[in-house]
Amino acid sequence: MSREKKLKKPIASFILLTNIIFLPLFLLVGAIRIFGFPTWVFDVVHCISAWSSTFAFAILFKKIYPGQSFTQFVKEKFKHKLKFSVILTAIMIQAFIFLMILFIVSNNSEVDSIFTISSWGMLIYFFFKNLLAGPLGEEIGWRGFAQIELQKKHSPLKASIIIGFWWGLWHLPIWFTTGFMGIDLIKYILFFMIAIISTKIVMTAFYNLNQNLIIPIIIHQFFNFFIGLINGNLIDLIMYNAIFYLVVAVLIIVINPKKVLYGKEDASAINCNFQ
Repeated sequence: MSREKKLKKPIASFILLTNIIFLPLFLLVGAIRIFGFPTWVFDVVHCISAWSSTFAFAILFKKIYPGQSFTQFVKEKFKHKLKFSVILTAIMIQAFIFLMILFIVSNNSEVDSIFTISSWGMLIYFFFKNLLAGPLGEEIGWRGFAQIELQKKHSPLKASIIIGFWWGLWHLPIWFTTGFMGIDLIKYILFFMIAIISTKIVMTAFYNLNQNLIIPIIIHQFFNFFIGLINGNLIDLIMYNAIFYLVVAVLIIVINPKKVLYGKEDASAINCNFQ
């Protein structure tokens, strides 16, 4: 019985297939909006498109890890007991950023309401829609596989910057649906990439402190959720997030708690635990 050959470039194959799957789904989402389908249809297809990285990883799994179970692999990413201190610290940092941005926007805004949500029902719906259309669909592939796989060759910090760049670039089709053009589009892309890579570094640090995929899912969820709550200029909101998350990322890089981002001995230990 012949053994299945392992992929020589699993991360590159994953990124490529993720984009190949995402593009037609993204076009379908656009078509649904153009032709005026019900909102729930748009939301469902939008959620499905967000899972393109998980679909890609599942398709490639047997060639990346021959003989292993995809289900067992996913379960392993959630097996470590969650540390309350890690979760609380991550949420407090993001809540602080949210409040700071809210304060800045409220002082400069002339709109009647600073929030985009007007009822508790809409708030709950928005929360779970964001959870399904982002963190749950993206983290298994981008963090659970790509980040950890790259940490076998590079420090967590370097791996975060590389994966953060490609994760940000995966959003490229979305950039051109914002309606921005010229300098506004350039500013949006620049701030978006800074925010994404900075958030990726924060995710990696907290994930490596606990080694449970719930951690980056929570950070990803609150990043999306908080920015969607504020009624303000999109470029300004992305800029504020980019600035604040960059400051947090730099502080974490400097502090490097328990050497979770770099440090030869500790990085090697983390990589061994991931394998």
